[in-house]
Amino acid sequence: MSSSRQWWGPALDDDARGLRDMLDEFVDAHELALTDDAAAVAALVGELAGLGIWTLGTAETCGGGGADRTLTTVAFERLGRAWPALGWAAVQAHTAVDVLAGDDRFADLVAALHTGDAAVAVVDAQSLHVRLQRDGAAITGTVDRVDVAAEEPHLLVLFDDGTAALIEPPMVAQNPLRRTGFGGALTRSLDVDAPAAHVVGGVDVDAAQVRLRLGAAAVAAGIAGAAADAAVAYASDRRQFGDTLTAIPTVRKSLMEQTSRAVLILGAVLGGAEDPIQAASVALHALDGAIDVAAGALQSHGGYGYLVEYDAERRLRDAVSLRAAADIRGQAITTARTLAGVAPAGTSAKD
Repeated sequence: MSSSRQWWGPALDDDARGLRDMLDEFVDAHELALTDDAAAVAALVGELAGLGIWTLGTAETCGGGGADRTLTTVAFERLGRAWPALGWAAVQAHTAVDVLAGDDRFADLVAALHTGDAAVAVVDAQSLHVRLQRDGAAITGTVDRVDVAAEEPHLLVLFDDGTAALIEPPMVAQNPLRRTGFGGALTRSLDVDAPAAHVVGGVDVDAAQVRLRLGAAAVAAGIAGAAADAAVAYASDRRQFGDTLTAIPTVRKSLMEQTSRAVLILGAVLGGAEDPIQAASVALHALDGAIDVAAGALQSHGGYGYLVEYDAERRLRDAVSLRAAADIRGQAITTARTLAGVAPAGTSAKD
């Protein structure tokens, strides 16, 4: 039940606690396992949008919820505990609204994002997933994967010159991809042939990258927290040699290590500055840490961890898939070059 779920971050105010409890009750009222059933995914996204969750942290002036960073992190973390694929899709919806709102050309799309009736996959042109050639408004090439919980999303490409390009679904051939976990992500590879993409100028690319990175880290914090909580619950209930598993010192040590890691991940997400380098560092730590916690939790379940009914193996698969989807390791290469004052390598955009 929701009352047994922990919050491993700093103390929350009344609004944040209310949001956390509401989302826990929402999760309890739905099936936890999510597959790539497009209709079921769309229905769940629509419900979350109806509750005001899907774009909770975007500006009120553009139709969003206007939530602060803590409230938005609570939403992403709670989605990460239940449906990490939807958490990552919501992060991209937030980023797309940030970039596109205020441009009258995209008013209908932004409105549809708020209601969950449209999706935008957001990618960084410098990502290892992305191999695009740009000639003015013409963009061609491939994107290895997008995970946005929609069959035919728009594509928003962020360029390091302060511009972005919005590519409509008819200009993109979308091919379903298999993956390790991430039920409901509807993962696709993309072949792009856009003779006239919508070019957006004056984009705060750093802010967009921070939104993506801290959002991914918050979803990872949810995976880690859920994995640690489940391991403690299992070990507290499972009996061996006449006592619970928690009576064994090595088991207690492992559980403490898992929980400590979950605490540190969420604390870093909430405490890091909204700076591209710090956000990249937090995301790298969080995504790697979520895998470590989920792997430790799986071991805490013993052989039962591999049974689908316990969700331990699903959380590990989701953590691996989230790290791949967010391509934080690829972006870390670009961030390290920025830190060292080296110009981005191999940009294929031309004016």
